[in-house]
Amino acid sequence: MAQPFETIEVSTHTVACDGGGGALGHPRVFLEITEETHKVVCPYCSRTYVLVAPAEDHQAA
Repeated sequence: MAQPFETIEVSTHTVACDGGGGALGHPRVFLEITEETHKVVCPYCSRTYVLVAPAEDHQAA
């Protein structure tokens, strides 16, 4: 199995990925990390985002 392009540790359930590299990246996508998996992989660049701390996402009441 291939290794992911890059693994990034985050502390929120929602992350934005644009591939980095400015114009050499990809369109910005917002990815949701679920409680079950604690990770998500960008469909464009294969960066893996891993939830490492309890997230305290603020939602409108």
